[in-house]
Amino acid sequence: MLVTARRQAPATAWAVAAGIALAATPRPAPAVQITLSSAYLPVPQAGTTVAYVTISNGGSTPDRLVAARISVGGHVALRAPAGPGGTSMHTIPAIPIPAHSTVALKPDGYHLLITSTGPIHGGRDVRLTLVFARAGPVSVLAQPTNPQTGGSTILFN
Repeated sequence: MLVTARRQAPATAWAVAAGIALAATPRPAPAVQITLSSAYLPVPQAGTTVAYVTISNGGSTPDRLVAARISVGGHVALRAPAGPGGTSMHTIPAIPIPAHSTVALKPDGYHLLITSTGPIHGGRDVRLTLVFARAGPVSVLAQPTNPQTGGSTILFN
């Protein structure tokens, strides 16, 4: 048994040394580094609403938003202005996210159209999961807002 332990010891020592060498090797910054912030959506009227979120790509490689999901169910479409002025919208297959940039989804630009949702109530955050071509799925909590007041539908007494 002592012989077996000696035979394994060099292999174990090599594995430990390799692990230390790998841990000490500096790693390059990720090519795509997606972060999400400022997510909100108006409380739906008749099962339809929109969602807005700020997407930042701190990496050196561009990415594309290719799909989205919402925790309360429903269908999420990527939307963009059909032309100048932003009055007419159309569904698009992807939203470009350039490297080292921030893209704000907003009412007169790129945004998410959400249809056939389950119940969404003010004061109860919902999870948006955005799916990127390179970065994969990234989630953020979105706050439902009251369009009449511009804020949360919770009233504090």
